[in-house]
Amino acid sequence: MFEGQKELKYSASSAQSVLKKAVMSAGVRKKVTLHTLRHSFATHLLESGTDIRYIQELLGHNNPKTTMIYTHVTENSIKNINNPFDDL
Repeated sequence: MFEGQKELKYSASSAQSVLKKAVMSAGVRKKVTLHTLRHSFATHLLESGTDIRYIQELLGHNNPKTTMIYTHVTENSIKNINNPFDDL
């Protein structure tokens, strides 16, 4: 998701360090991990209408069931459902 110097990937420890500094700087009190960031990224993609198959590819999941954990229902998702009968 993020590139380090010379377009190389960040090491896990470097990514954790960057995230920790950003969380502290933002004053976030909740526990935030790299997995939290990954989960949020996938959830936001899904809620914005990105097809689950594309999210599966982006996350590198081999099994679609792994990606399906992001399909939890949110209140906003429910509110945005249009009733097809309203268009009649």
